[in-house]
Amino acid sequence: MLAIFASRFLNNNPPAIFEDGLQQRDFVSVYDLVRGCRLALETPAAAGEVFNIGSGEPHTVRDVASRLARVMGKEHIRPDILGKYRVGDIRHCYADISKAREILGYSPQVRLDDGMTELSSWLAGQAAVDRVSQAAAELTARGLTV
Repeated sequence: MLAIFASRFLNNNPPAIFEDGLQQRDFVSVYDLVRGCRLALETPAAAGEVFNIGSGEPHTVRDVASRLARVMGKEHIRPDILGKYRVGDIRHCYADISKAREILGYSPQVRLDDGMTELSSWLAGQAAVDRVSQAAAELTARGLTV
C-alpha cells in the first residue's frame, strides 16, 4: 500500500483509497520484521510455534495516506476516496503480537512516522511508475470491485 501511495504522490496524483478509508491495517518496519524473525530463530521456546510479527497498532488507510503525504511534502494532494469495495478485502487487519511479546520478548522499535520518514528520504531519488489506472481497469474487468 505504501509503495502504491508513494508512486501516486511522486507523480503528483492522489492515492486511490477503496471503501471509506477507515479500514484498519498494521504497518511494520522491515527492521522490526527482521528482528522478530531473528528472535524466533534464536529463542528455544519458539520451536514449532507460530507468531504474528507486526506493530500491533491499527491505523486507518486514510490516516496512513495523510501521514505519507506530509512526510513527502505532498499535503496539497488529497486522497481519492473511491467508495468501492474489492472482493475479498477484509475491513480490519492488524497483528495480535501478544504471543511474540510473551515468548520472544518482541516489541516493535520503529514508529510508523519514523519509518515513513526514512521511506520518503529513499524515495526522493527514485522515479516511480504509476500503474494505478491499469490495475483499477483490471479489477473492474474481472468483476473484483463493487
